[in-house]
Amino acid sequence: MQKVAQILPAGSWSAAADHVTLDQDGRHRRRTVLTSDHHRIDALLDEPAAVQLKHGDGLKLDDGRILEVLAAPEDLLEITAHSPEHLLQLAWHLGNRHLATQIDGQRLLIRYDHVIAHMLEHLGAHVHRVTERFDPEGGAYGGAHHAHEH
Repeated sequence: MQKVAQILPAGSWSAAADHVTLDQDGRHRRRTVLTSDHHRIDALLDEPAAVQLKHGDGLKLDDGRILEVLAAPEDLLEITAHSPEHLLQLAWHLGNRHLATQIDGQRLLIRYDHVIAHMLEHLGAHVHRVTERFDPEGGAYGGAHHAHEH
């Protein structure tokens, strides 16, 4: 089994030997064994603290090969608003509830939750259920993302 020697941010590396597709929870790990989508590579991710892998990150293995991280499609709510100020207000309500949120241009994405959908509609949001990749913001206390070696 290979060991992940370095996490390379998306766009900072070239060719991958294979890829691994993970949902958002599967991309937030400290220690786990990852099996590539084509079952060609098993790799141990063993970090001192939990990391949040992003779509497109590369996991450089001990032998030099790179395993690409892909974000799996998830059941989400797409939230849009009638103005930028309204979108900020909606984002505040989501943050106040400590919900993982992806900020994507003129929309917000969160995991599907019918109770939150109802609350947002009550606040005047346009809410649609979608299936897409989910890459939420890292948060104030653990969102830093940088390449490092072991």
